[in-house]
Amino acid sequence: MERVYTIDVARKVARVTSEHELVKRARSGESDAFCQLARRYERKVYWLALHYSRNPHDAEDLSQEVWLKAYKNLEGFRGEASFYTWLRQIMVNTFLNHKRNAMTEMETIRIEEPEAGNESAYASAFNLEDEVTNRILAEKVMRALGELTDQQRLIFLLKHREGMTYEEISSSLGCTAGTVKKSLFRAVMKLREKLGAVSPAAAGEG
Repeated sequence: MERVYTIDVARKVARVTSEHELVKRARSGESDAFCQLARRYERKVYWLALHYSRNPHDAEDLSQEVWLKAYKNLEGFRGEASFYTWLRQIMVNTFLNHKRNAMTEMETIRIEEPEAGNESAYASAFNLEDEVTNRILAEKVMRALGELTDQQRLIFLLKHREGMTYEEISSSLGCTAGTVKKSLFRAVMKLREKLGAVSPAAAGEG
């Protein structure tokens, strides 16, 4: 057990050291090093952007803008926090400055039927119901997030997707921890109402 723990710690140390080296090389002008950093976090950046904007095209634009800003401002990274913590602050600032279209519509879900005579397609169709259910749930959550204000949605994502503390969020957004807590409470109540967890009357109490 102790050996497994030691190996795990060693891997984490190696990852931090490797990341530090990549940042150092990227700052010296090595574009390949920056690309490696981007590959490590591009998925996290995109998914956070997607949940914030609720639109794949906007999420792609936001992600590209985040990486462009990160590349241009890499000299400003002093290493006082992890690279991802620094990158996440760029994400927050980019999201807050994002002027999204209020009429943005969710992309419709397309489900292709298996072709006749394709046995493997018919076999996979047995799992289609679960897949459809999961997609519908995902769409429902996305629509529910759309009922939140931009600030509420961002705070909710930072708390429940990024795992940030109230203090970290307040520092990132430039507001008090009390404001974060109130905004998060309202966001959760709205989401519960929209997702059917509580009645509209109950969600409005307090």
